[in-house]
Amino acid sequence: MVRVLIMLVIGLGVLLVPAAPAAAHAAMLTATPEPGSVVATAPDEIVVTFTEGITPVADRTQVLAPDGKRITGEVTADGRTLRIRVRRADRPLGTYLVSYRIISADSHPVGGALTFSVGAPSARPPEGDPGAVHGSVTAAVPAFKFLGYAGLTLIVGPALLLALLWPRRLSRRGPILLVRAGLAATAAATLGALWTQAPYSSGAPLWDVSVTELADVLAGPFGLTLLGRLAALAVVAALLPPVLRGAGGRWRGLAVLGAGAAGLATWPLTGHAAEAPLTGAIVAADVVHMAAMAVWLGGLVTLSVFLLRRAHPRVLGVILPVWSRWAALAVVWLVGAGVVQAVVQVGPAGALLSTAYGRLLLAKVAILAVVLTAAAFARRLVHRGSAGATGPARLRRTVGIEIAATVVVLALSAVLVQVTPARSAANERAADTGKGVSQTLTSDLFTLQFYVYPVELGENNTVHGFTYTPEGKPLPAAEWTVTNRLTGHDLEPVSAPMLPLTPRNDAVGALTFPLPGTYELSFTVRVSEIDQATVKTTIKVPQVRTAP
Repeated sequence: MVRVLIMLVIGLGVLLVPAAPAAAHAAMLTATPEPGSVVATAPDEIVVTFTEGITPVADRTQVLAPDGKRITGEVTADGRTLRIRVRRADRPLGTYLVSYRIISADSHPVGGALTFSVGAPSARPPEGDPGAVHGSVTAAVPAFKFLGYAGLTLIVGPALLLALLWPRRLSRRGPILLVRAGLAATAAATLGALWTQAPYSSGAPLWDVSVTELADVLAGPFGLTLLGRLAALAVVAALLPPVLRGAGGRWRGLAVLGAGAAGLATWPLTGHAAEAPLTGAIVAADVVHMAAMAVWLGGLVTLSVFLLRRAHPRVLGVILPVWSRWAALAVVWLVGAGVVQAVVQVGPAGALLSTAYGRLLLAKVAILAVVLTAAAFARRLVHRGSAGATGPARLRRTVGIEIAATVVVLALSAVLVQVTPARSAANERAADTGKGVSQTLTSDLFTLQFYVYPVELGENNTVHGFTYTPEGKPLPAAEWTVTNRLTGHDLEPVSAPMLPLTPRNDAVGALTFPLPGTYELSFTVRVSEIDQATVKTTIKVPQVRTAP
């Protein structure tokens, strides 16, 4: 009799409280292939329908093949329907795992998973982080980025000096070899990026790549863009030799510039700039930023290795003032383009300290400040005419400091392009730390998804739970009990029944959090007359009430 009265009280409470927090939690209705089903061939697309409109979190949605590889393609949503394309990779027989994260129409995050099998069931693939990347790939991607930046620098700087400022009597062999090395390094970095994109997408090791996966990469936007870069490199390599000898002519020089600009544009088109607000402006700023860096650093390397060591002091007296003006102009464009990128990619100023992207950017700016200080000192030496008798040695030391610090900046840039921009990170954090807590718990009998809203001190907390079979099918439960216990305190746990909303697979209840801290939540669910299991987790309750 007491249990019946408690259930009636909870039922009336659910009817009286606002419907949005509890009822707005999106739940899966149907899926194709059907959860737990066995199909003859692997599908090209997985379709999941929910109880309300949803927005997918693409970075947290994945399809895992029986061998554990990610084969997730494009993730889209249309109203209540989530569509996950499956990449045209190897699709072995066995059990596939689909895990997703969505945002409900009222901004509540929801996660879930389902399985289906092709041919015959097999062991369920381990469900890891959808964005996880194997350590070998994590190391290889920035390494290839750095190699590409270094190659670009060795092409642009020496080629510019050879074409416009090289002394007639000084051998060109050394800087021409630098340009060739830059072309080879850039081509190698591009081929490496094409290779690593396959395991980067699948989560496999660097060496675990199939021909089908490479074909998928080459047929996608990323692969086509990098193939365009290789084509631009080939055009530059074919047109450049006469220019390096100082005999290319105006039209050949313009053709090299055009092919080079097209090749430069492929870097931002395969990075954060392609997804940023004001895409056109960011792509243009990225191209200017990279070109200015290549002119500056590449010119410094050529000066330090060749001109300052071999050219006559009187020749240096003519060349260095011109180069100093070029370098100053490159720095202006470099800083200006960097400011444009930072304004768009960082967003609020607080993101500079609160995100990894912002902190890396600050480190890059700090080192760049050291470089600019050394550059200013070198420019003063040039203007004072210190490149005379003993000046070149002193100038070489200053230029060496510039080069060393700028190489560190390039390395930071190679890492920075792999980190989520501060603006996007802040948005993701806002979605994850909004009102409410959503989690998925598993047992041998069922998978339980729950949502607690709004997670604040007091009695005004609603818990809404959903049960599914291990394969992802909705599973109505006969009885629910939720228990919360404040950890680290000598307080008795508080248990209360939840009201099953039959014939559906969900139930609702109320939670009271008297004190701030970490609470252990236990859900005991009976799914039949004899089958019952308990799943546990913890949630944190803040010190103050959540703002309305």
